Amino acid sequence: MRRGSKQVEVSVVRGLDDLMQVWTVRSLVFMDEQNCPYAEEFDGNDLAGATHLLARLDGEPVGVLRMRWFADFAKIERIAVRVNQRSGDAAAALVETALSMAARKGYRKALGHIQARLIKYWERRAGVAQRPGRPRFRFSDYDYVEVERELEPPADAIGAHTPALVLLRPEGDWDRPGILDRSAQRRGAAPAQ
Repeated sequence: MRRGSKQVEVSVVRGLDDLMQVWTVRSLVFMDEQNCPYAEEFDGNDLAGATHLLARLDGEPVGVLRMRWFADFAKIERIAVRVNQRSGDAAAALVETALSMAARKGYRKALGHIQARLIKYWERRAGVAQRPGRPRFRFSDYDYVEVERELEPPADAIGAHTPALVLLRPEGDWDRPGILDRSAQRRGAAPAQ
């Protein structure tokens, strides 16, 4: 996404340095600005089946998002954008990337919990709708609502039919040959069995 002449780049977190940047942004936004207790912000789900996205502007981390994957839906969580970048495209770029990734993985529904005061923004920017019949709830001193968005998986969605080497590629980078694709091309002798 463009902001003036600058490009917001969103990538999947693949290493410890990137994960430290995610946690730094979340600490700044949730713990510092919103006074969220440490144990509530770092809730035990960061390393258990989660995918983290990191938005950068000119190489600097400006926003983050956590995705968790359930049987029949993907859940968008922990969207945080540094205060000096909130008028830009970082949040929208993160959500767009997350929704596109979920659809590519074959998901037909994405859920999220957002602060109730932000519902109009997310309806407009991400096309989400408040889940009918679901009550507001509260944690870390803020009121939240549940939102959802229907997804349309593309023709090339990842599934059981997907070639094995594609399934082995890094998360979200399924269209580019990975290290194991190159390994499969190697003609070295296999060990005796």
